[in-house]
Amino acid sequence: MANQLRVTLEIGSNGKQMVAVASDWPGLERGARTAEAAIERLQSYRPRYAQVAKLAGMAAEFAGASTIDIVERYPGTGSTDYWGVSFAFSAIDRQALSRAELERELTLMRACWAFFDDVRSRVSAQMRKGPRGGGRDRDVIVRHTIGAEQDMSAKVGARMPSDAPLTAENLQAYRDAYCDAIRAYHAEGKLARKWPLRYLIRHTAYHTLDHAWEMEDKDLTAEDW
Repeated sequence: MANQLRVTLEIGSNGKQMVAVASDWPGLERGARTAEAAIERLQSYRPRYAQVAKLAGMAAEFAGASTIDIVERYPGTGSTDYWGVSFAFSAIDRQALSRAELERELTLMRACWAFFDDVRSRVSAQMRKGPRGGGRDRDVIVRHTIGAEQDMSAKVGARMPSDAPLTAENLQAYRDAYCDAIRAYHAEGKLARKWPLRYLIRHTAYHTLDHAWEMEDKDLTAEDW
């Protein structure tokens, strides 16, 4: 139904963490200790994800998906319990994607990248530290996010050269290559090693947004005035 937000629930192998995944909106995933809390947390991030949907040209579609519909519960892994992050594949992840569905997913993944780039351009270089003084500053978060993504993109044979500076041009070329590689794997019906392409896209999008939101939450810009 057009007004429903399809959600799957990944249940950690020891039941310590649940992850609610908006299966039609790559990147919108949140974990908590109970299914109810995970769904509530997912809902609380809807206004933040709406900015991504707008960048993708899907603001009205996302706003219209207002009713939560739990469509699947599936087992996660020990990593699901430890990190509170989705590390397993749902039945939806394993479903075949049409070319149009793939392009929609890629558009949303690109919107996540665009949002990440916008956030890193406007937040403070120094980030708010934790109660014990720990935590990473902006540029460390950026390097981690893009560096960790290389392990994902390598599953379809796309990587940014390790010595390439993080310029807008280099990032654009790498991201274009990543999307083209996913399209090529899709055309051949291939997995990204063991990962379904839908999971590869949503995990890439999730990791990007998780750290974009981290930077927003730790931004000190307002305190500089």
